[in-house]
Amino acid sequence: MRGFVLIALVMAALPAAPALAQSNVEQRVGKLEKEMKAVQRKVFPGGGGQYFEPEIAPAPAAPAPAPGTPASSPIADLTSRVDALESQLAGLTGQAEQNAFKLRQLEEAFNKYKADMDARMNAGAPPAVAPVPGAGAAAAAPPKPAPNPANEARKAAVAAIERPSSGDAAEDAYLYGYRLWAAKFYPEAEVQLKSFIEKYPNHRRASYAQNLLGRAYLDQGKPALASVAFYENYQKRPKGERAPDSLAYLGQALVQLKKPADACKVYDEFDDVYGPTASAGLKDVVAKGRVSAKCTG
Repeated sequence: MRGFVLIALVMAALPAAPALAQSNVEQRVGKLEKEMKAVQRKVFPGGGGQYFEPEIAPAPAAPAPAPGTPASSPIADLTSRVDALESQLAGLTGQAEQNAFKLRQLEEAFNKYKADMDARMNAGAPPAVAPVPGAGAAAAAPPKPAPNPANEARKAAVAAIERPSSGDAAEDAYLYGYRLWAAKFYPEAEVQLKSFIEKYPNHRRASYAQNLLGRAYLDQGKPALASVAFYENYQKRPKGERAPDSLAYLGQALVQLKKPADACKVYDEFDDVYGPTASAGLKDVVAKGRVSAKCTG
Protein backbone atom coordinates (compact mmCIF):
# COMPACT_ATOMS: atom_id res chain seq x y z
CA MET A 1 0.00 0.00 0.00
CA ARG A 2 2.89 2.32 0.91
CA GLY A 3 4.45 1.79 -2.58
CA PHE A 4 1.29 2.87 -4.38
CA VAL A 5 1.13 6.05 -2.27
CA LEU A 6 4.77 6.90 -3.10
CA ILE A 7 4.21 6.38 -6.84
CA ALA A 8 1.15 8.60 -6.66
CA LEU A 9 3.09 11.35 -5.03
CA VAL A 10 5.83 11.16 -7.67
CA MET A 11 3.34 11.20 -10.51
CA ALA A 12 1.60 14.20 -8.95
CA ALA A 13 4.89 16.10 -8.82
CA LEU A 14 5.92 15.42 -12.45
CA PRO A 15 3.78 18.14 -14.10
CA ALA A 16 5.21 20.76 -11.73
CA ALA A 17 8.87 20.14 -12.67
CA PRO A 18 8.68 21.47 -16.26
CA ALA A 19 6.71 24.50 -15.06
CA LEU A 20 9.32 25.25 -12.40
CA ALA A 21 12.19 24.92 -14.89
CA GLN A 22 10.41 27.13 -17.40
CA SER A 23 9.81 29.80 -14.76
CA ASN A 24 13.51 29.78 -13.81
CA VAL A 25 14.59 30.13 -17.44
CA GLU A 26 12.16 33.00 -18.02
CA GLN A 27 13.61 34.85 -15.06
CA ARG A 28 17.10 34.40 -16.47
CA VAL A 29 15.94 35.68 -19.84
CA GLY A 30 14.34 38.78 -18.34
CA LYS A 31 17.44 39.55 -16.29
CA LEU A 32 19.74 39.04 -19.26
CA GLU A 33 17.65 41.31 -21.49
CA LYS A 34 17.88 44.11 -18.94
CA GLU A 35 21.64 43.65 -18.60
CA MET A 36 21.98 43.48 -22.40
CA LYS A 37 20.24 46.83 -22.82
CA ALA A 38 22.37 48.41 -20.07
CA VAL A 39 25.57 47.23 -21.74
CA GLN A 40 24.38 48.39 -25.16
CA ARG A 41 23.76 51.88 -23.76
CA LYS A 42 27.46 51.98 -22.74
CA VAL A 43 28.82 50.47 -25.94
CA PHE A 44 26.49 52.38 -28.29
CA PRO A 45 25.81 55.69 -26.49
CA GLY A 46 24.48 57.30 -29.66
CA GLY A 47 21.77 54.74 -30.19
CA GLY A 48 19.06 57.15 -29.10
CA GLY A 49 17.17 54.39 -27.36
CA GLN A 50 17.36 51.99 -30.31
CA TYR A 51 19.36 48.95 -29.32
CA PHE A 52 20.46 45.98 -31.30
CA GLU A 53 18.46 42.87 -30.75
CA PRO A 54 20.44 39.89 -29.52
CA GLU A 55 21.67 37.85 -32.42
CA ILE A 56 20.13 34.66 -31.18
CA ALA A 57 18.08 32.61 -33.57
CA PRO A 58 15.92 29.71 -32.63
CA ALA A 59 17.78 26.49 -32.63
CA PRO A 60 17.52 24.75 -36.02
CA ALA A 61 14.87 22.13 -36.26
CA ALA A 62 16.26 18.82 -35.22
CA PRO A 63 15.65 15.82 -37.40
CA ALA A 64 12.70 13.76 -36.47
CA PRO A 65 13.60 11.48 -33.62
CA ALA A 66 13.87 7.86 -34.28
CA PRO A 67 10.94 5.78 -33.28
CA GLY A 68 10.98 5.27 -29.55
CA THR A 69 13.24 8.40 -28.86
CA PRO A 70 11.47 11.25 -27.06
CA ALA A 71 11.60 14.72 -28.75
CA SER A 72 13.62 17.52 -27.06
CA SER A 73 11.49 19.58 -24.72
CA PRO A 74 10.82 23.37 -25.16
CA ILE A 75 12.70 23.96 -21.88
CA ALA A 76 15.85 22.45 -23.34
CA ASP A 77 15.61 24.68 -26.46
CA LEU A 78 15.07 27.81 -24.37
CA THR A 79 17.98 26.92 -22.12
CA SER A 80 20.35 26.70 -25.10
CA ARG A 81 19.18 30.13 -26.30
CA VAL A 82 19.80 31.61 -22.85
CA ASP A 83 23.30 30.17 -22.85
CA ALA A 84 23.96 31.88 -26.19
CA LEU A 85 22.55 35.16 -24.82
CA GLU A 86 24.84 34.97 -21.80
CA SER A 87 27.84 34.41 -24.07
CA GLN A 88 26.98 37.48 -26.20
CA LEU A 89 26.44 39.56 -23.07
CA ALA A 90 29.91 38.62 -21.83
CA GLY A 91 31.39 39.80 -25.15
CA LEU A 92 29.58 43.15 -24.97
CA THR A 93 30.65 43.62 -21.36
CA GLY A 94 34.29 43.11 -22.38
CA GLN A 95 33.90 45.67 -25.17
CA ALA A 96 32.38 48.16 -22.74
CA GLU A 97 35.32 47.71 -20.36
CA GLN A 98 37.82 48.25 -23.18
CA ASN A 99 36.04 51.45 -24.24
CA ALA A 100 36.04 52.71 -20.65
CA PHE A 101 39.78 51.96 -20.35
CA LYS A 102 40.56 53.86 -23.57
CA LEU A 103 38.44 56.78 -22.37
CA ARG A 104 40.38 56.92 -19.11
CA GLN A 105 43.65 56.93 -21.04
CA LEU A 106 42.45 59.87 -23.15
CA GLU A 107 41.34 61.78 -20.05
CA GLU A 108 44.68 61.17 -18.32
CA ALA A 109 46.61 62.32 -21.41
CA PHE A 110 44.50 65.48 -21.65
CA ASN A 111 44.88 66.26 -17.94
CA LYS A 112 48.67 65.86 -18.21
CA TYR A 113 48.77 68.18 -21.22
CA LYS A 114 46.65 70.77 -19.37
CA ALA A 115 48.86 70.57 -16.27
CA ASP A 116 51.99 71.09 -18.40
CA MET A 117 50.47 74.12 -20.10
CA ASP A 118 49.36 75.61 -16.76
CA ALA A 119 52.87 75.13 -15.35
CA ARG A 120 54.43 76.89 -18.34
CA MET A 121 52.01 79.80 -18.05
CA ASN A 122 52.59 80.15 -14.30
CA ALA A 123 56.34 80.08 -14.83
CA GLY A 124 56.03 82.87 -17.38
CA ALA A 125 57.22 80.81 -20.29
CA PRO A 126 56.06 82.33 -23.55
CA PRO A 127 53.71 80.20 -25.60
CA ALA A 128 55.19 78.48 -28.57
CA VAL A 129 54.54 80.47 -31.72
CA ALA A 130 54.98 79.07 -35.16
CA PRO A 131 57.50 81.06 -37.21
CA VAL A 132 56.10 83.32 -39.86
CA PRO A 133 56.83 81.89 -43.30
CA GLY A 134 59.57 83.82 -44.98
CA ALA A 135 60.62 85.66 -41.82
CA GLY A 136 64.30 85.53 -41.01
CA ALA A 137 65.99 84.89 -37.68
CA ALA A 138 66.36 88.63 -37.10
CA ALA A 139 62.60 89.11 -37.29
CA ALA A 140 61.97 86.34 -34.74
CA ALA A 141 64.47 87.69 -32.18
CA PRO A 142 63.31 90.51 -29.86
CA PRO A 143 64.84 93.88 -30.77
CA LYS A 144 67.70 94.99 -28.55
CA PRO A 145 67.67 98.55 -27.18
CA ALA A 146 70.11 100.87 -28.83
CA PRO A 147 73.20 101.49 -26.67
CA ASN A 148 73.22 104.78 -24.76
CA PRO A 149 76.35 106.73 -25.74
CA ALA A 150 76.49 108.43 -22.33
CA ASN A 151 76.38 105.12 -20.47
CA GLU A 152 79.00 103.62 -22.73
CA ALA A 153 81.26 106.63 -22.19
CA ARG A 154 80.84 106.39 -18.40
CA LYS A 155 81.67 102.69 -18.42
CA ALA A 156 84.79 103.41 -20.39
CA ALA A 157 85.79 106.19 -17.99
CA VAL A 158 85.28 103.98 -14.92
CA ALA A 159 87.25 101.19 -16.56
CA ALA A 160 90.08 103.67 -17.06
CA ILE A 161 90.46 104.18 -13.29
CA GLU A 162 93.55 102.22 -12.38
CA ARG A 163 93.18 99.53 -9.74
CA PRO A 164 96.04 99.55 -7.21
CA SER A 165 98.16 96.43 -7.13
CA SER A 166 100.46 96.69 -4.14
CA GLY A 167 100.01 93.13 -2.95
CA ASP A 168 97.91 94.24 0.07
CA ALA A 169 94.38 93.28 -0.94
CA ALA A 170 92.65 95.37 1.77
CA GLU A 171 94.71 98.48 1.11
CA ASP A 172 94.22 98.15 -2.63
CA ALA A 173 90.45 97.74 -2.22
CA TYR A 174 90.17 100.94 -0.17
CA LEU A 175 92.41 102.95 -2.46
CA TYR A 176 90.37 101.92 -5.49
CA GLY A 177 87.23 103.19 -3.76
CA TYR A 178 89.00 106.44 -2.95
CA ARG A 179 90.09 106.88 -6.58
CA LEU A 180 86.51 106.37 -7.76
CA TRP A 181 85.28 108.99 -5.28
CA ALA A 182 88.02 111.44 -6.25
CA ALA A 183 87.02 111.00 -9.92
CA LYS A 184 83.41 111.78 -8.87
CA PHE A 185 82.10 108.36 -9.81
CA TYR A 186 80.05 108.36 -6.62
CA PRO A 187 77.70 105.39 -7.23
CA GLU A 188 80.63 103.18 -8.19
CA ALA A 189 82.56 104.44 -5.15
CA GLU A 190 79.61 103.53 -2.89
CA VAL A 191 79.65 99.94 -4.13
CA GLN A 192 83.40 99.61 -3.67
CA LEU A 193 83.46 101.19 -0.20
CA LYS A 194 80.52 99.12 1.09
CA SER A 195 82.24 95.99 -0.17
CA PHE A 196 85.42 96.96 1.68
CA ILE A 197 83.59 97.63 4.97
CA GLU A 198 81.75 94.30 4.82
CA LYS A 199 84.94 92.40 4.03
CA TYR A 200 87.34 94.25 6.36
CA PRO A 201 85.24 95.72 9.22
CA ASN A 202 88.16 95.74 11.67
CA HIS A 203 90.83 96.96 9.30
CA ARG A 204 92.58 100.26 9.96
CA ARG A 205 91.14 101.59 6.70
CA ALA A 206 87.56 100.80 7.81
CA SER A 207 87.36 104.22 9.51
CA TYR A 208 88.51 105.83 6.26
CA ALA A 209 86.07 103.82 4.12
CA GLN A 210 83.02 104.52 6.33
CA ASN A 211 83.78 108.24 6.45
CA LEU A 212 84.37 108.36 2.69
CA LEU A 213 81.05 106.56 2.11
CA GLY A 214 79.33 109.39 4.02
CA ARG A 215 81.19 111.95 1.92
CA ALA A 216 80.03 110.20 -1.27
CA TYR A 217 76.41 110.41 -0.10
CA LEU A 218 76.82 114.05 0.88
CA ASP A 219 78.37 114.91 -2.49
CA GLN A 220 75.33 113.40 -4.22
CA GLY A 221 72.85 115.46 -2.19
CA LYS A 222 71.82 112.54 0.08
CA PRO A 223 72.24 114.05 3.56
CA ALA A 224 70.02 111.47 5.30
CA LEU A 225 72.18 108.56 4.15
CA ALA A 226 75.29 110.58 4.83
CA SER A 227 74.24 111.29 8.43
CA VAL A 228 73.75 107.55 9.08
CA ALA A 229 77.16 106.68 7.64
CA PHE A 230 78.92 109.42 9.63
CA TYR A 231 77.20 108.58 12.92
CA GLU A 232 77.93 104.85 12.61
CA ASN A 233 81.60 105.54 11.99
CA TYR A 234 81.85 107.81 15.04
CA GLN A 235 79.88 105.41 17.25
CA LYS A 236 81.62 102.18 16.19
CA ARG A 237 85.14 103.59 15.79
CA PRO A 238 85.47 106.61 18.09
CA LYS A 239 89.25 106.23 18.06
CA GLY A 240 89.45 105.63 14.33
CA GLU A 241 91.57 107.98 12.27
CA ARG A 242 88.52 109.42 10.51
CA ALA A 243 86.15 109.57 13.51
CA PRO A 244 86.72 113.36 13.97
CA ASP A 245 86.00 113.92 10.28
CA SER A 246 82.75 111.95 10.51
CA LEU A 247 81.54 113.99 13.49
CA ALA A 248 82.37 117.27 11.74
CA TYR A 249 80.58 116.27 8.54
CA LEU A 250 77.66 114.83 10.51
CA GLY A 251 76.91 118.38 11.62
CA GLN A 252 77.04 119.50 7.99
CA ALA A 253 74.56 116.75 6.97
CA LEU A 254 72.17 117.82 9.76
CA VAL A 255 72.31 121.40 8.56
CA GLN A 256 71.25 120.22 5.09
CA LEU A 257 68.42 118.23 6.73
CA LYS A 258 67.24 121.51 8.33
CA LYS A 259 68.02 120.36 11.86
CA PRO A 260 70.25 123.21 13.03
CA ALA A 261 69.73 122.56 16.76
CA ASP A 262 70.95 118.99 16.37
CA ALA A 263 73.85 120.19 14.26
CA CYS A 264 74.92 122.57 17.02
CA LYS A 265 74.89 119.72 19.56
CA VAL A 266 77.15 117.70 17.23
CA TYR A 267 79.56 120.62 16.93
CA ASP A 268 79.67 120.93 20.72
CA GLU A 269 80.45 117.21 20.92
CA PHE A 270 83.25 117.69 18.39
CA ASP A 271 84.79 120.51 20.41
CA ASP A 272 84.63 118.49 23.64
CA VAL A 273 86.09 115.26 22.22
CA TYR A 274 88.41 116.29 19.41
CA GLY A 275 88.75 120.09 19.63
CA PRO A 276 92.23 120.31 21.10
CA THR A 277 93.74 117.73 18.74
CA ALA A 278 91.67 118.35 15.59
CA SER A 279 93.37 119.49 12.39
CA ALA A 280 93.05 123.05 11.21
CA GLY A 281 90.96 121.89 8.26
CA LEU A 282 88.36 120.18 10.45
CA LYS A 283 88.21 123.15 12.84
CA ASP A 284 87.41 125.32 9.84
CA VAL A 285 84.62 122.93 8.73
CA VAL A 286 83.08 123.08 12.21
CA ALA A 287 83.38 126.87 12.43
CA LYS A 288 81.58 127.33 9.10
CA GLY A 289 78.99 124.79 10.16
CA ARG A 290 78.24 126.74 13.34
CA VAL A 291 77.60 129.83 11.26
CA SER A 292 75.24 127.97 8.91
CA ALA A 293 73.35 126.44 11.87
CA LYS A 294 73.32 129.82 13.72
CA CYS A 295 74.73 128.22 16.82
CA THR A 296 75.12 130.48 19.88
CA GLY A 297 77.95 130.42 22.32
